[in-house]
Amino acid sequence: MQISYGTFFTAVERWMRTFAWLLLGAGIAMAVPAQAADGPVKIVVLGDSLSAGLGLPAAAAFPAQLETALKDKGLNVAINNAGVSGDTASGGLDRLDWSVPVGTQGVILELGANDALRGIDPKVTRAALEEILKRLKARDIAVLLCGMVAPPNYGAEYATRFNAIFPDLAKTYDVPLYPFFLDGVAANTRLNQADGMHPTADGVAVIVDHILPTVEAFLGTIHAPKS
Repeated sequence: MQISYGTFFTAVERWMRTFAWLLLGAGIAMAVPAQAADGPVKIVVLGDSLSAGLGLPAAAAFPAQLETALKDKGLNVAINNAGVSGDTASGGLDRLDWSVPVGTQGVILELGANDALRGIDPKVTRAALEEILKRLKARDIAVLLCGMVAPPNYGAEYATRFNAIFPDLAKTYDVPLYPFFLDGVAANTRLNQADGMHPTADGVAVIVDHILPTVEAFLGTIHAPKS
């Protein structure tokens, strides 16, 4: 059964956007994006259908549009689409090692939406995302964590527990947080496909436009490899 995020997110995304800009204002945007001397900065987007580009041509998916936007700013990056439609946080953990190959310098972690839609216990989601962060940290791979917000279907108590996962983990593991991946797109029928959940190409462009300053700051924390 398909579940639309609904108009619940209209108010949520307002304060999410404000929070994101407050984070940038606190100084993370001061960093200068790293430039590898011998090649592009290698980034993997580890996610589900929202970043994989379900229903879209490959060139319109989030990783491709983000890479183009960064290159338009003169940043030398190579972004790999490691999104799998239907994946939960646990699914992302199961495939982590082969989805994030040796040589990866940064991961944009976008998982959790399917967990919320399926009503998976937030403890399970938290544990999977935490293990992903631990294993990437052990590999000295930088992580940008993208947050998600639970739809209201499972009640306020579930939403409170689920929504707290992302800021809590970002603080615990000292990784940057983009509070809401669907900021500016959720509940906007013009920017979503017929299912009401997956962004159109134009919707992805809005996501990229909103997250771009955070990604630029994230790139500034990645050390270029030594030649």
